[in-house]
Amino acid sequence: MIQEKEIHLRDYLRVVNKRKWAIVTFFILTVLTVVIATFTKTPLYQASTKVMIERNTAGALTSTYSYTPYDPEFIETQNQLIMSASVVKKAVDALGPEKMYGIVFAGKKEKTSWFSGVGDWFKEQYAAFRSMIGIDAMLAAGNVVEKAMPDDQQAVPLTKAQILEIVIKKNISVTPVQNSRILQIGFMSENPAVAMNVANALARAYIDELIDMQMSVSGYSIGWMTQKAEVQRKKLEDSEKKLHQYKKDHDIVTIEDRVTVLPERLSDLSRKLTAAENTRKELAAVYSQVRNVKKEKLETIPVIAENASVEFINQKILDAEQKLAELSKKYGPKHPRMISANNELKGLKESKYEELEKVVQTIRNEYQLAQAHERDLKAALEKTRFEAEQLGEKSIQLGMLQRNVDTNRYLYDALVKKMKERDITERNQSVNVWVIEEAKLPVKPAKPNKKRNVLLGIILGLFGGIGLAFFFEYLDNTIKTPEDVEEKFDIPVISTIDLIKGKNPSLAQNMMADASSLMAESFKGLRTAVFLSAADTPPKSLLITSVTPGEGKSSVTACLAISIAQAGKKVLLIDADMRRPTQHKQFSLDNTAGLSTFLAGVSDAETAIHAGVVENMDIMPAGPVPPNPSELMISKNLSHMLSDAAQKYDMILVDTPPLASVTDPVLLSKQVQGVILVTWAGKTTHEMLGKGLKQLREVDAPLTGVVLNYFNAKKSGYYYNYGDYYYASTSETS
Repeated sequence: MIQEKEIHLRDYLRVVNKRKWAIVTFFILTVLTVVIATFTKTPLYQASTKVMIERNTAGALTSTYSYTPYDPEFIETQNQLIMSASVVKKAVDALGPEKMYGIVFAGKKEKTSWFSGVGDWFKEQYAAFRSMIGIDAMLAAGNVVEKAMPDDQQAVPLTKAQILEIVIKKNISVTPVQNSRILQIGFMSENPAVAMNVANALARAYIDELIDMQMSVSGYSIGWMTQKAEVQRKKLEDSEKKLHQYKKDHDIVTIEDRVTVLPERLSDLSRKLTAAENTRKELAAVYSQVRNVKKEKLETIPVIAENASVEFINQKILDAEQKLAELSKKYGPKHPRMISANNELKGLKESKYEELEKVVQTIRNEYQLAQAHERDLKAALEKTRFEAEQLGEKSIQLGMLQRNVDTNRYLYDALVKKMKERDITERNQSVNVWVIEEAKLPVKPAKPNKKRNVLLGIILGLFGGIGLAFFFEYLDNTIKTPEDVEEKFDIPVISTIDLIKGKNPSLAQNMMADASSLMAESFKGLRTAVFLSAADTPPKSLLITSVTPGEGKSSVTACLAISIAQAGKKVLLIDADMRRPTQHKQFSLDNTAGLSTFLAGVSDAETAIHAGVVENMDIMPAGPVPPNPSELMISKNLSHMLSDAAQKYDMILVDTPPLASVTDPVLLSKQVQGVILVTWAGKTTHEMLGKGLKQLREVDAPLTGVVLNYFNAKKSGYYYNYGDYYYASTSETS
């Protein structure tokens, strides 16, 4: 089971130390490339013009400024306008295309560098390659077709002005100054004078472009408003003519006055009619009383009694009666004075009745007059109402015509006013620009910045090399250190075998020749680990295998057997790799008889075993390669042979084929007391080892541990942790 590994700082240092030469190589190449590129690159000079840009918020006919709202897109819009093709074209025209072209491209062909030389060489090789495979011939045929095309469809070569525009646009830079309304318009060139002139020309061209844009918009808007005003003027004239003709046709020339008089007249007539009706009713009541009362009782009616003439006669009658009463005291009835007084009184009474008749006639006349007046008022009111109704129908149409006239007049007046305002303010720009600092002749190149480039090259080389080292380490999924195996697969690494170079003809023979060598010390450590692998007694039989071929399991088996024999233990080495046997080669033995012949029953154990090859060590080679090695492995002869050998030998070592090739190691693992798996450090991957361990664990094989072969402590960065182990004293007590 693979477990997550806790990474410590020493792990990073180990990776760096392990791949230090890759880091150094990358660092040197990077710094060297940066230095060569920096010091061979043509220096570029940059000049900048500072302009202040403000949005014009003044009123149309005033000079006062209003509040300027926040507009984050305003500055970016101006940036794009400065770098636009129209501004660049104006700048090129102002500088003079012919003159500037000669200055900008002067000496271009004479300037060469190491990189340009290399580039020319590659171009020559590429041209030769194109000619060899026939690309030039195909392009020539294409050119013939292109020449046959109409002139208007063929490519037109660029003019000097267009080339300059492309070059200038490519090298423009517009940078806003932080927390301000100032922009830096910069231009970079190999010629400092060109950089200065172009930067200043761009600022002037930008201002000219703003003015041209404003004039274009103003002229367009004024022309549009002029056309609209003319159309509106014709509409106004047509509506006025229709209004005048309608008044003339309906005889309502003075309709404006009558519209205000008729409502007042209707109100007045209604009020007068109400008063006349009241008066007529009152007179009708009085007249009804007078007409139905007898003459003698007329004076009982208050209206008649209150009449001044009647009151005057009644007063005379009263005086005459008083006078007659006084004369009657002095004279008799026939006295002339009495007769005269009676005649006067009689005459007054007759006058009284005549006056009463007159009053009655007056009341009758007033009543009749009130009736006539009421009828006249009703007739006048009906006539006025009819006129008002007629006037209402006409006034609706008249109002519609009048509103149409008023609307057309308002629109026409508004257009004329706006046109006059625009004509007055047509040069009033929406954006105000001031050049606050013109570009000056640069004295130092802006690019390349040699110090910065070298410093960046050093930083890039260092960190890039370290990153590359860790990238290689990430891609490397092989077993590299004992900790890789122990932490990820939970199985101990019982020994590491150092990478020994220049040892011929074999490790076993070299170990037999020098028992105190560094290699021998490594196998002594493995021997000790095997002896200590069990709590009570070491395993009597060990199976040694590997995951894939070529991992050195046969050499490890032979050297371990020699090391155990050198410790005074009786050892039997069995070569169970009957497909590719190697033990007889390492010890220069005859392979005509061996394990295969014994298992097949062709020879006995004594014949198959070579005794005394090394002191305390016997070897059973694989024998001739049989046609059915796996069937021989499951025979009972092998189990009996191992049981008998365990009685005679202290340790039995069985060299088997790799796990990835056949199932022989899995079958044999059930008949031994321990299994050692040999891996190649830096070659065996985690996946390979995991699969091999899974095969063994599925059959409950007695895993003793893993041997990490070909382990280069220095190369793996493991030197400082295990250096003392490898270079310890050559003497060891078993």
